[in-house]
Amino acid sequence: MEVNVLAGVAVKDLDKAGPWYEKLFGRPPDTRPMDGLLEWEFEKGGWLQVFEVKSGAGASFVTLVENSIDGRIEDLRAKGIEIVSSSGSNEDAVKTAIIKDPDGNQIVFAQGMDDIHRSAM
Repeated sequence: MEVNVLAGVAVKDLDKAGPWYEKLFGRPPDTRPMDGLLEWEFEKGGWLQVFEVKSGAGASFVTLVENSIDGRIEDLRAKGIEIVSSSGSNEDAVKTAIIKDPDGNQIVFAQGMDDIHRSAM
C-alpha cells in the first residue's frame, strides 16, 4: 500500500493568507477546488491545503522536507520572510528552519542529514 500526505493549514482570511503562501512557494496555488480552499502540490509528492476557518486559525503545524535547508533559508531571506528559528549542523540528524505565517501557523522546513532521516528527493 502506498501512502502520501495532504496537510492542512487553517487561516482566518484566505484573501490575505493566499498571497503570503504564493510568495512562500513562488507560485499561485495549483488548485482552488472550492470556496475557501487553496492547494499546492509538491513535485516529489504531497499537498498543502490552506483553508479559511475563523476558529482554530493559527494553530496549525506543518513540516516540509527539504533537500537543501541552506538553499531554503537563502530563499526565505530573499523573500523577506522572517525565520523564527533554525537549528542543526552537518553532524546533526536533522537541520531545520522555522517560520510562521501571518496567522501564527508554524511551518518547519527540515533536511535530514543522515541515511535514516534523509528525504526521498
